[in-house]
Amino acid sequence: MTEIFYDYSKLDQPEVLQIIFHPRREAHTGPPPDNAVDNIITVDEGIGLHARFHLAGQEEPNILFFHGNGEIVSDYDTIGPFYTKFGMNFLAVDYRGYGKSSGSPTVTAMLADSHHILDAVRDWLSKAGHTGPLLVMGRSLGAAAALELASNHADDFAGLIIESGFATTLPLLMNLGVDVARLGITEEDGFRNVRKISSLTKPTLIIHGQYDEIIPVNTAAILQAQSPARAKEFQVVPGASHNTVIASAGELYFSMIKQFCNKICGIRAQRKRKSN
Repeated sequence: MTEIFYDYSKLDQPEVLQIIFHPRREAHTGPPPDNAVDNIITVDEGIGLHARFHLAGQEEPNILFFHGNGEIVSDYDTIGPFYTKFGMNFLAVDYRGYGKSSGSPTVTAMLADSHHILDAVRDWLSKAGHTGPLLVMGRSLGAAAALELASNHADDFAGLIIESGFATTLPLLMNLGVDVARLGITEEDGFRNVRKISSLTKPTLIIHGQYDEIIPVNTAAILQAQSPARAKEFQVVPGASHNTVIASAGELYFSMIKQFCNKICGIRAQRKRKSN
């Protein structure tokens, strides 16, 4: 599949970057938690991104995860074990300047780096003997990286999961206080998430908080409406805000994702039988 790269320079203006990204360093220098391994993924000369893989088993589904703008990989040390408890490998990766990663974050770098991350993850899974399907998942800002990969490398993924993600760029930037008119930013200069999801037919799961105050639930409905996937689900978590989806849903959150993975595995098995 031919990779499509857009010009994100309008989003790389300093006034936008300081709103979009909130990097912080990793304070903990010890080893990863039990049943997790760390890797540094080289994405450019002198630039390495920290990745932490929470492992459930070699045949389990693998979820490549891109987090929100104020989070780091180690924030998911208490969440990763729930994925493994439900039989899923959870592969969380930081952006430049986040956690133990080097460099400074920009939109152009984040989206370009996602392609290098995919190459590294595929190589690692293959060498480690992991045979389960690969899914890509993005939360909040991470939805942009997930959609970048899914739209450019659909054949590499069994499915897409978006949690608290956004469809259009301008409403989000304006909600965060960016003067888009003064900076000359149009929707065409944005992340183009709607365009990307509209080209993706792989199974898609969209999860969103009912009372999300940063990215209103109606923007998730836009993603759902624009997705041409025949197997797609839209789950609204009652009472949840932008940062309380897991807290509000509890273990049902992981059960929902596991059921989605199970359906994908069933589809894959069914297709394999038909091709024999």
